[in-house]
Parts: sequence; structure tokens; C-alpha cells
Amino acid sequence: MTESFSTVSRVIIVTAAMVVIIAGMKQAAPLLVPFLLSVFIAVISFPFMSSLQQKGLPKALAIVVVIALVILLGFGFAVLVGSSLSSFSQSLPDYQQKITAQWLLLLQWFDGKGIAIDENVREMINPGAAVAFLSSILKGFGSVLTNSFLILLMVVFLLMEAAGLTQKFSGISETGIKDDDAEFAQVFVDKLRHYMSIKTIISIATGLVIGVSLWLIGVDYPVLWGVLAFMLNFVPNIGSIIAAVPAVMLTLVQMGVSPAILVALVYLVTNIVIGSFIEPKYMGRGLGLSTLVVFVSLVFWGWVLGPVGMLLSVPLTITVKLALDSKAETVWLGHLLGPVE
Repeated sequence: MTESFSTVSRVIIVTAAMVVIIAGMKQAAPLLVPFLLSVFIAVISFPFMSSLQQKGLPKALAIVVVIALVILLGFGFAVLVGSSLSSFSQSLPDYQQKITAQWLLLLQWFDGKGIAIDENVREMINPGAAVAFLSSILKGFGSVLTNSFLILLMVVFLLMEAAGLTQKFSGISETGIKDDDAEFAQVFVDKLRHYMSIKTIISIATGLVIGVSLWLIGVDYPVLWGVLAFMLNFVPNIGSIIAAVPAVMLTLVQMGVSPAILVALVYLVTNIVIGSFIEPKYMGRGLGLSTLVVFVSLVFWGWVLGPVGMLLSVPLTITVKLALDSKAETVWLGHLLGPVE
């Protein structure tokens, strides 16, 4: 005869299980990151594949077209980012030295005006370290590109499986699973596809606007800053700040104060227009996350999965929120993750 666990015992068991799972994920990060990127690519590619099938294209041919497009875009992305990243890494020591020199000049200006800056603050704020941190993030993402063949292979199988997902949901009641569970799975998958598709299109638009604008201004590595703006647009609220700071600092070193202010205005206007007007119109305000949840997820997934985990942090967290929102019993938990109305 077994006794039921007390509430405290259940909390301890669940907490212990979560610790074991998180530790396992951290150890398995080299395998998990390519898999999660494959899922991400498959999810955003599936709507396009579905539209091709609806227009009369056979399933096999639709998959071939989508895979060919993914390979083409992936190859172009790797070439552009790889060359820019390599050049940026070579110039990084020079940029760090110039940025540190500018920071020392600013401190001297404050001293000349009689404004005392505490030593702890001087040590805490290190612009050169911020640029190095950005480089580590980009290098971490670049290292994932070495697994491109494995990622593409997983994308192929995921798309082939996803093509028959609707039929599986339609026949799921015959397997003995409750209709409510089947409906929950269908609603969750539909919401996830919608979110990922719209968010990706908006992020691409953000990256293009930033990249072209910085190219017109004459900033070095505009492709790199456009790609960074695209990736960090998946991180609401603080992502645009993280993307803007290194670009503004490097423009300050390269071109001076006025162009740096112009670059800052480009980021500000782009993110206000897209984040406050365009995105809510197509995404809906109910799909947002609170700033605290965004920051915690950024730190948590970055610690578990490394630099790429920081870029995937919000898509992973929004997936959890969509799952909670899709079931009546857990809607209140999803609401707690959302922003203050």
C-alpha cells in the first residue's frame, strides 16, 4: 500500500527533477543547439511549404523547393556573415583600444569639469569588454555554422514529418487520445507557426532597414550589424539595445559623434515604428512577454545553451507561453508571463 506524497515532498521531487533536466541540457548543449536551430528553421519554413502545396505543387516537390531555398539562403548567410565576422575579429583589438581610449578621454573631461567618477564605476564600465562580449556571441553563432550539414539534414526530416502533421491530428482521436488533448496540440502548433512566421518576417525587415541604413551612412560591417539586428529582434525590449550599443560605439570610433548619433536615431526610429506599430498589428499584444521574463530567459538560456541560447531564449520562452495559453487550465500561467496591460 503506497502513501500519497505531501505537497512539500512533491515540490522537492519536482525541483530535483528540474535540476537534473537542466544539468542534462547544459551538458548536451552541443547536440541540443543544432537541433533547436533545425526546429526553428523548420517551423518558419513550413507555412511557405504549405502554401506551395495549396497552389497544387506535389508534397515531395514542395519539400525540395523549400529545402533548396533554405540551402541557398543558408549558404549566402554563411558567406556574408563568415567574411564579415572574420574581418571584424581581426580588427577587434584595434577597435577595443580606440574605444578604451575614447572612454579615458571622457573620464578626463569629467575630471576637468570637477565631476568625480567613483573608481568602482570606472572599473565596472568597460566598453572594450562589451565589444569583446559581442564578438564571443557572434563567434558562438559562427561555430554552429560548422554543423550546417547536420542542421539541414534535420530540417529535411522535420519538414517531411510536418507535412503529415495535419493528417495525424485529424486521426488522433482513433488512438485513444482525448479530443481536448488533440485540439490543444493543434491550437498550440498553429499559434507557434503563426508567431514564428510573422516574427521572422518582421525581424528580416528590421535587419534589412538597419543594414542598409548603416551602409548608406558608411559604417563598417553593415551586413554584420544587420544580421545582429535580425537575430536580436527575437528578444523584445532589450534586444534592440544590445544590438545598437556596439554599432553606435564603433561608429563613434570610426566616424565621430554626429554619425554615431545618427546611427542611434536609426535604431531608435526603426524599433519604435516596428515594435510599437507594425509588430502589434500583425502579432497581437497577447503574444508579448514581460521585460523581467525576457531578461531572466536571456540569462537562463544563455547559461544553459551558450551564446546561441541567448538568441533562442525568447522563441523558446514564447513557445512555453503559447503552450500555456492553449489550455484553459494553464491560461493564468501564460498571463503571468505576459506584459502588464
